[in-house]
Amino acid sequence: MGRKSIGDRLKAPLHGSEGRVKELWPGVIVAVLVALAAQFLSDHYGAPAMLLALLLGIALNFLSEPGKAAAGIGFTARTVLRFGVAILGARVSAELLMSLGWELIVLLVIGTAATILFGVLLARVIGQGPRFAILTAGAVAICGASAAMAIAAVLPKDDRSERNLLFTVLGVTILSTVAMIVYPILTNMLGFDDVTAGAFIGATVHDVAQVVGAGFSISDTAGETSTLVKLIRVSFLAPIVLVIALWWRHAEVEPGGERPPLIPGFVLGFLALATLNSLGLIPEIVGGFLAALSGWALLAAIAAVGMKTDIKNVLSLGAGPLVLITAETLFLAVLVLAGIGFLELAP
Repeated sequence: MGRKSIGDRLKAPLHGSEGRVKELWPGVIVAVLVALAAQFLSDHYGAPAMLLALLLGIALNFLSEPGKAAAGIGFTARTVLRFGVAILGARVSAELLMSLGWELIVLLVIGTAATILFGVLLARVIGQGPRFAILTAGAVAICGASAAMAIAAVLPKDDRSERNLLFTVLGVTILSTVAMIVYPILTNMLGFDDVTAGAFIGATVHDVAQVVGAGFSISDTAGETSTLVKLIRVSFLAPIVLVIALWWRHAEVEPGGERPPLIPGFVLGFLALATLNSLGLIPEIVGGFLAALSGWALLAAIAAVGMKTDIKNVLSLGAGPLVLITAETLFLAVLVLAGIGFLELAP
């Protein structure tokens, strides 16, 4: 009498999955709707979609309180985020890496590593923590909000993690928007040709959307070059996140903190898709679909992050974090300008 039939045993996991879906879908739907609204506003008014999703999410912060939407919002901010980063790998390939020449690739590698090191050192001077420094510097050096969310996913968690991520995404998005306006003017003042201007913008502006906007505001050649250079920086995301994850595996975890996994699954997914793309095994139409899906996943995830964070906690950070992320942005720009001069890329 007490034994379950085979049919009951097979139905149990299905009922469990069905219950999990019912628990998550309200919050996931809310995050997706916010992402759709942000993209609509971005398409019609020109503001960055990431910034709009973040601000709309903050306005809906009450939805993350215990209730029907809370579980789904947490799922979107965590699992959907990792999924979006993983399929971002379909946008990069070895052929892409080699198409610009080794000199520019070396400059990009040096710029990425030096910016992260600079951020960590400056953070010590102005009294900011190393995790926050790596989060902001990695976002500045690699690909803005996407990098911030990927790095945050492998750092040990504490009660400041979501607040720090929200500030970083907000900071790099605003600075990236300012750079989208200022850098084309700067490259014109310096007399750069279209290729050099595109290389500078792709190597320094944080978010992909702003890189495209700044590059194509100069010319089609500058836009194509800036986008290509930016995708090279995006390809650095997986190795940098992997190094950070391995480093924090050996670092002391604070009380109440959580040790990250040895090799995050989304990093493996990113590398696997990048490898398949390098081998030409991902059709162009599939690659385009995955790139678009990645963008939507990250947009929904940042909306969920906004919902989960109290803006009062972000504003309580003070001037130190703003000084840090601004200094990292300026450091990267100056370093790339010096590298362009050294390599004699400018006319």
